[in-house]
Amino acid sequence: MSQASSSSRGVRRQQKGTVVSKSGNKTIVVETERRYRHSEYGKVLRRKQRFHAHDEDNAASQGDKVVIRECRPMSRMKRWVLVSVTQKSAAIAAE
Repeated sequence: MSQASSSSRGVRRQQKGTVVSKSGNKTIVVETERRYRHSEYGKVLRRKQRFHAHDEDNAASQGDKVVIRECRPMSRMKRWVLVSVTQKSAAIAAE
């Protein structure tokens, strides 16, 4: 039965990014970067976008590389949830 409910929701988007801020308790701000080639001039452009994500265990800290997944709205800004921390930041590892 769980298979049917998950397929009816469809595939939820995932993004990889860097934590740029810990915005309060259980909330992180993740910045993702998208590279694309300009259609007319061919120059490679970079676009950055920020997402507010729910971090239930406060596992991520500033500078960590993380994976976030789309979810139901949890507040006015939070529409993403933390899936995993792929790489801890160097500043935390040095301490």
